[in-house]
Amino acid sequence: MKPVEQIKLPIAKEMELFEAKFKDSMLSKIPLLNRITYYIVRRKGKQMRPMFVFLVAKMVSNGGFDERTYRGASVVELIHTATLVHDDVVDDSNRRRGFFSMNALWKNKIAVLVGDYLLSKGLLLSIDNEDFDLLKLISIAVREMSEGELLQIEKARKLDITEEVYFEIIRQKTATLIAACCGIGAASVGANNETVQQMRKFGEYIGIAFQIKDDLFDYTEDKIGKPTGIDIKEQKMTLPLIYTLNNCSKKEKSWLINSVKKHNTNKKRVKEVIAFVKQNGGLEYTTAKMLDYKNKALAILDNYPDSDYKKSLLQMIDYVVERKI
Repeated sequence: MKPVEQIKLPIAKEMELFEAKFKDSMLSKIPLLNRITYYIVRRKGKQMRPMFVFLVAKMVSNGGFDERTYRGASVVELIHTATLVHDDVVDDSNRRRGFFSMNALWKNKIAVLVGDYLLSKGLLLSIDNEDFDLLKLISIAVREMSEGELLQIEKARKLDITEEVYFEIIRQKTATLIAACCGIGAASVGANNETVQQMRKFGEYIGIAFQIKDDLFDYTEDKIGKPTGIDIKEQKMTLPLIYTLNNCSKKEKSWLINSVKKHNTNKKRVKEVIAFVKQNGGLEYTTAKMLDYKNKALAILDNYPDSDYKKSLLQMIDYVVERKI
């Protein structure tokens, strides 16, 4: 059994029901919209975000559940899907999870409008059911994701990202949505504010570890679905490179920055940068940081009694740092 299927076991029934509810939450009177949202549902990924919502909800309430939990998971997935659609437009990307992206099939204008539609459906799902606490959690995530993207764009122009700024970017861009999933899971079953905030922190730690793992993939030879060195080609300053820049001679630093700025499409030069980062301890340092965040997440779970849901969350943490893609 694949790791994700194993993690899903204690919430298999809920995930099955969720799929039907999620499809319903996207319905429209416009045939074109329904064609597009049907395409979106068909190309779904691992659905890790709804899994976080359900597993946290069940763990903090000792197996309890609520209709609000389904709505919380649907809101998260609607907002997440909206951001993916908009990301593909911003990045001018033609593929997503092996399928054509929406802007490749229906052009940018329609893709932007569909992203807006999904965003509004998510917000209205919460408002119509007066789930204002869940709405606040997801709205914070949307604000931070936008800020994180803009911060990265601003810093990428100068290639002057410090380690502190890097962690703030990935906290906002990636970790904040997983934090929202975990916070929403706890809030949906009536957990107190302390538990909700603790679960948000738990999700944030996992999200940061997840992104660091993604950044490590850029320096590995494994077949992971994206070519090695793509971050360097896109002039993205990730932790392996930031660490190496901060721990090499002035001459080497100048060569590295020049390589990323002016020779980022030269395959030979990109390979040389990857080799230099590896030789100078960039990967070991980055892996150690990732494991540090993994341990912070594990420490939070220590506060909860053993259960199938906690066990799945422990497996989820392992999966995040050990996955091959």
